[in-house]
Amino acid sequence: MDTTATTPPAPAAPLVLVPGHWLGAWAWDEVVEDLRSRGLTAHPVTLPGADPADPDRARRTPADQAEALLTAVERAAADAGPVVLVAHSGANHPATVVLDRRPDLVARVVWVDSGPVADGAVFAPDLAGDGDGDGLPLPPLDVLGEQASLDGLDDAVLTRFRERAVAVPDAVLRDPVRLTDPARRDVPATFVCCSLPAEQVRALADAGHPIMAEVATLADVTWVDLPTGHWPMWSRPADLAATLADAAGNATHT
Repeated sequence: MDTTATTPPAPAAPLVLVPGHWLGAWAWDEVVEDLRSRGLTAHPVTLPGADPADPDRARRTPADQAEALLTAVERAAADAGPVVLVAHSGANHPATVVLDRRPDLVARVVWVDSGPVADGAVFAPDLAGDGDGDGLPLPPLDVLGEQASLDGLDDAVLTRFRERAVAVPDAVLRDPVRLTDPARRDVPATFVCCSLPAEQVRALADAGHPIMAEVATLADVTWVDLPTGHWPMWSRPADLAATLADAAGNATHT
């Protein structure tokens, strides 16, 4: 009889999920349900400035968002070790800051229709609010559709988006990111490419395009094509959850 001991597989890393602009943790509901049904630990995050009940919401800054996200990562890592940090769209700014400050706490970063930013990056100073101090509201859907693909979103989803969207604080759009530690580039990265195929994103990176120039500096990159619009957590939640589950099961950063 074979009595050779076998080593059980290491548990999957916990996931910290960060939505893009206008969104709170609720945006991940379907994905989180799927991940938890697979036995995975998932922590969706509402960044400062995205909580409609916060009386100081409009005054929140990128520093506030990065600090809150770092706290969420530290808590998740304290329970189960380094996390998989999942950043959608405009969550790339605070996520990059977290990688810069504590790369040891992130086993893998997953960029969902997004990517890391460079030191000094400003999200969109020209998109700052209209001067009333309340930030940038979700634009009309016809305008939004010109800025990011709405493919795969039905009327019910778009209505929910409109009803629950929270204006982005002005400072989040105009304040620069400050980064100091190149070790952030050593954290394994997965790019989930939705509104642009991976081949096109790689071409932008190779050409040094500002929105993807940092990609060329990364040490370990995995590419996943998930063709759909810019909000795959709504248009293809099961497929996105499967991709994130795979990332969590293969998180090996030490």
